[in-house]
Amino acid sequence: MLGARDQGPRQLRLRVQLLLTGLLLVTNVFGALVVFVVNMWAIPSPDPTREMVIALAIAVPAYVLLGVVVGVLAGTAGAFRALRWATQPGVDPSPAVRARALRVPLWLTLIQFAIWAAGTVLFTVLASVIQPSRALGTGLTVGIGAIVVSGVAYLVTEFSLRPIAARALSDRRVTGRLRGVGVGPRMMLFWVTGSAAPVTGLLIAAVLALTRDEATLDQLAIVTIVLCTIALLTGALITTLNTRAVVAPILSVRDALQEVEKGDLDVDVPVYDGTELGQLQSGFNAMAAGLRERERIRDLFGRHVGHEVAAAAAAVRTGEIPLGGETLTASVLFVDLVGSTTYATTHSPAEVVAMLNRFFGVVVDEVTARHGLVNKFLGDAVLAVFGAPVEAADHAALALACGRRMAERLAAEVPEVGFGIGIATGPVVAGNVGHEQRFEYTVIGDAVNSASRLTDLAKETPGRVLAALDSVASAAERAEGEAGHWVADGERLLRGRTEPTPVAVPTR
Repeated sequence: MLGARDQGPRQLRLRVQLLLTGLLLVTNVFGALVVFVVNMWAIPSPDPTREMVIALAIAVPAYVLLGVVVGVLAGTAGAFRALRWATQPGVDPSPAVRARALRVPLWLTLIQFAIWAAGTVLFTVLASVIQPSRALGTGLTVGIGAIVVSGVAYLVTEFSLRPIAARALSDRRVTGRLRGVGVGPRMMLFWVTGSAAPVTGLLIAAVLALTRDEATLDQLAIVTIVLCTIALLTGALITTLNTRAVVAPILSVRDALQEVEKGDLDVDVPVYDGTELGQLQSGFNAMAAGLRERERIRDLFGRHVGHEVAAAAAAVRTGEIPLGGETLTASVLFVDLVGSTTYATTHSPAEVVAMLNRFFGVVVDEVTARHGLVNKFLGDAVLAVFGAPVEAADHAALALACGRRMAERLAAEVPEVGFGIGIATGPVVAGNVGHEQRFEYTVIGDAVNSASRLTDLAKETPGRVLAALDSVASAAERAEGEAGHWVADGERLLRGRTEPTPVAVPTR
């Protein structure tokens, strides 16, 4: 009945106009019929005279028609002035305009009550002139009808304007208590409409029966049956509407929370009204949007620094991320391109970028597949770490396997340039380096330097991969199989060293 949530402004205006007009018309006609029946046969008053019946037969339809016309013209005209922003594309109203839109159901209800209050005065005066003995019963009956019809009118109006409430509460600036539309006033309205008004009718019938000697036992029985039936039906209707109005939005939020718990952050709940329950639904949508944004930032952060580093940073409370690090044993892999500068001078920027992306794609795929951390992109070189920040007992085997497979893929997928891969294992300091306002996670130690120097030598080595023999020995201790893919290849004097370093190369 309310249409799709993304319906256009023109469709929204037409749908709301038809719903408001139709539901208010049905409510007023039904209320008029109930009041007519109660006044004619359920009030312990003298039987209506012929003149009274004729007067009511003329006045009731005429006034109902007049009331509907006035209510539709005055009510909806004023309402749509407050709701014009919601039926126009590209309009961003202020919080005050949004709050005024949320009070439209109360405004329309007050108009309905004013029409019925005027009718109460009119029919009481009419009865006083034509048949004074029925004036009191008529006034009280129509007055109670005014309360019941106004209460139901508020409910149907609030229902019809749910799409407007959803758009009004899409802005998180509309917060706090909205006068007249809260759950508390609405619950009181339910009580008055469903309980107080019918019980008051019974009380009035009893008082009139006591004050009129001509009231018979049969009349009292009929009055009691009619009024109790009306009270039961009205109470059941109001209770049903009350239950749906309160429980439905809570269930929508509960179901949405279960989806979020399962990991679905794209969930969104419809906003039902402008009460605290509607604000709860709107607040949930804002929370879900915040979680989606947080997850997007976390994903971007993880892409920049590594998901393990991002997870470790997120686990530390804000403002307490320590600088410095811890000493641990890890394996370091360094890979660098050969001839990339010459390639850049003879190819277009687009071709250079495409080549680098293929290179980085291979490196990231292989390091990630073996639970390593791509720690730095250094121009056309990459530093990867195994065993930090997440400890891995077989970090040396993982680094060696990564280096072998990376060399195979780079030779096949990036043939236009050369490369060198160096692998070393040893103590490093892993942690946050920089300033408390700007820092990065990195590893520092002799293993990093050794891997870098081995990379330079690997560029001139068949296979383009060199590993410190210590890494192969460490792999042999922790994991079976990987050390068998490597063979000792003598010693190399690394730049800046005085003692040669035993190295190994993959078996051919």
